[in-house]
Amino acid sequence: MLEKLRKMIEESENIVFFGGAGVSTESGIPDFRSVDGLYHQRYKYPPETILSHSFFMKCPDEFYQFYREKMLFTDAKPNKAHLALADLEQRGKLKAVVTQNIDGLHQAAGSKNVFELHGSVHRNFCMVCGKPYRLEDIKHAKGVPHCSCGGMIKPDVVLYEEPLNDETMRRSAEYISKADMLIIGGTSLVVYPAAGLINYYRGKKLVLINKSKSPADRRAHLAIYEPIGEVLGKVYNGLRKLDNKTA
Repeated sequence: MLEKLRKMIEESENIVFFGGAGVSTESGIPDFRSVDGLYHQRYKYPPETILSHSFFMKCPDEFYQFYREKMLFTDAKPNKAHLALADLEQRGKLKAVVTQNIDGLHQAAGSKNVFELHGSVHRNFCMVCGKPYRLEDIKHAKGVPHCSCGGMIKPDVVLYEEPLNDETMRRSAEYISKADMLIIGGTSLVVYPAAGLINYYRGKKLVLINKSKSPADRRAHLAIYEPIGEVLGKVYNGLRKLDNKTA
């Protein structure tokens, strides 16, 4: 299967990658729905409640306590999946990364054209004046972070009850619709509307890489049930070896 994937990549010139939480688990960031993920831990309120817009507005102190403890992983580093995708972009084969993750690890690995469907912990803004703030400002603030103008600062992440950014969705759909190969990795494809982006793909090289099965497996031209970092890491090494032979 890995050889087939490598060959598909070699023969493609317009690849788009669509990824979810599983892409970052090998960097030490827990996903939301695995056995050991965030949704299986116990807190005073369910994560879905804490990570909602209404809870953020009503109980910002509790929101930020949870957010700092369970959503910020500032020591996490890009893994083999992130690095392999950045390399494919540098080669001119990968045209875009569409991610549901908010950790910024794709950019840290070197990817440039990244569409963050659910926002990023690295962007924060004052809800009154719009002044931007860094992740470090949020992490080290005591209690609820406030702007110099007095307004409350909100992470630029999409909370429950909030819509996805229309322009980000539009551009993601546009890239996927034009791709000759779509690689989907580290996602169970159950979170909508993001999961619906797969419907824009019209090509014949749909690859799914995930440790568990998904509703879209029957549509895939290749499905691999292994950790995505291991898979893309091996494919990356295979491409490098091929480069050395042809150099």
